[in-house]
Amino acid sequence: MSASFSQHASGVKVAVSNGIPPPNFPLPLPDNPDIITANLLLLIGQTPNPRLKFIYQLLIKHIHAFVKETNLSTDEWMAAIKFLTQVGQTCTPLRQEMILLSDVLGVSALVDSLNNPVEGGATENSVLGPFFTDDAQDVELGGSIASEGKGEYMYVEGRVLTTEGEPITDAVIETWEADHNGMVSIAPIHISITTHSPSRSGFYDTQYADRTHPDCRGRLRTTKDGRFGYRAIVPQSYPIPGDGPVGELLISQGRHNMRPNHLHMMVDAPGYHKLITALYPEGCRYLESDTVFGVKKSLVVVCCRVSLNVFELFTVVGQKMDQIDDDEEARKRGFPKGGSFKLLKHDIVLLTEEQSRLIRKQATSESEQPYLQNKDN
Repeated sequence: MSASFSQHASGVKVAVSNGIPPPNFPLPLPDNPDIITANLLLLIGQTPNPRLKFIYQLLIKHIHAFVKETNLSTDEWMAAIKFLTQVGQTCTPLRQEMILLSDVLGVSALVDSLNNPVEGGATENSVLGPFFTDDAQDVELGGSIASEGKGEYMYVEGRVLTTEGEPITDAVIETWEADHNGMVSIAPIHISITTHSPSRSGFYDTQYADRTHPDCRGRLRTTKDGRFGYRAIVPQSYPIPGDGPVGELLISQGRHNMRPNHLHMMVDAPGYHKLITALYPEGCRYLESDTVFGVKKSLVVVCCRVSLNVFELFTVVGQKMDQIDDDEEARKRGFPKGGSFKLLKHDIVLLTEEQSRLIRKQATSESEQPYLQNKDN
């Protein structure tokens, strides 16, 4: 039975008992801080679910230890409560401030890394981020996820494979990215792959107040030989929302609120572990200090870099993201204005559910083995 509210005759909502009786063991009155912690741990010991009990016990131990170690004042604690309240109040169907808080504290990246260990050349994960939506339109092979004028042309292609190199047919790929219509910021020319100084940061479609349909995002499926291909734009660095409590938190810590340029991809197929990842073109100055800790070495894409040498510009073509200066080829791939475009080639390697389960089990600490055994049985 869960706690609920009843409607009083006066119209006021009245809280009612959840029906759980007092514990059948004695508890000393909390005359000092240590008794508070000890009593709560005894009460949590009644939790029926062994995994939840394990989590609750460690959570309380660490929170109470933090409060004692910092000698937290009443004003500081109330400020924290006010902050968390504001985080919740800032959330909307299109803006997830709570996920953003988890991201900037490194919790999202930490949980993702612990829950998605890989081996056998499988593609590593990255954070989901707060800008994923489930309303992306279906895109055919070679189709576009971005409307015209959203940024520099880029074609993305590759295959979705098993760890043995076999193609995965009909895998669903969700992909999304920021456009090039954000604020202008000053950046040295040698750290930007797409623009000269000053550089431009991007926005997601969900950040526009007049959003009427999804843009710079799409859903596609792999072919019989595991291939995918679609038109996009060169990903752009962008600021996470700074007008809410999470933005204020970053300022208080002296941290920037920028994410490096990247292309999100979520790949799912029956029998395979769902992959949430992103590709990060090299050269962005925010790559190492990504405000949500999403970048991993294996996800950094070698690409064309622009450098300044006296009065001449020269490019160094990388292995995975090439500059294609061929008008005919651009039009052949469906880019309306032709000209040049970036070609991003990257294969995605998925683990089977069984492979993922075995790897996670091996990586789990001994203290959690009883929980995993119960879950598997």
